[in-house]
Amino acid sequence: MSGLVNALLIVAVVVLVIVRQFRAQTISTDRRWWLVPVVLAVLALREPGMIDAHHRTSSVLLLAAELLIGLATGAGWAWTSRMWRESDGTVWSRSTKASVAVWVLGIALRAGLFGLGVLFGVHQDSSALLLALAGTLLVRSGILLWRAQSLPTAGAPAAAYGDAMPRPAWKERV
Repeated sequence: MSGLVNALLIVAVVVLVIVRQFRAQTISTDRRWWLVPVVLAVLALREPGMIDAHHRTSSVLLLAAELLIGLATGAGWAWTSRMWRESDGTVWSRSTKASVAVWVLGIALRAGLFGLGVLFGVHQDSSALLLALAGTLLVRSGILLWRAQSLPTAGAPAAAYGDAMPRPAWKERV
C-alpha cells in the first residue's frame, strides 16, 4: 500500500476507535478482540520501507520508541476507561476525560518522534505508525478483557483514574 493509503487507513481507524470509545459499549469475552490489531500489524509489516536503509540505527530506535509509546498509550487508555457490570452480567466500558489526556499525550509524543526523525534526516514510513496503532489496540483490548473478567458480578462501576478526585460543587444562580 502507498503512504497515502496507509495514512488514510490510520486516520479512519483512529477516528472510528475514538468515536466508538466515548459511547458506552459492551465488552465481550468471547469475541476475537485481537483480530483487528493483528490485521493492522500484518498490513504494516508487509511494507518494506519501515526501516530507513541509510540510517538503520536511528530508524530502529525511532521505531522502538514508536512501539513503546503505542503500547503505553494502549495501557493508559485501558486503565483510564470506566467499566461496570450490569445486573444481567454484561460488562460495559466507556472512555473518560483522562483517556483523552492519554491520547493527546500519545499523539504529542509521536509528533515529537516524527520531528526528531526529520531533524536527523531519517525517512519514516507510515507503516511504523500503523504498527504502533496495532500495538495500542492490542494492549488496550487485552487489558480491558482482563479487567472485565476481574469485575465483581454486579454493583458499582470499576474505578478509573481520576474517580477519587473531588468534583467542584455546582453553584445555583438566582
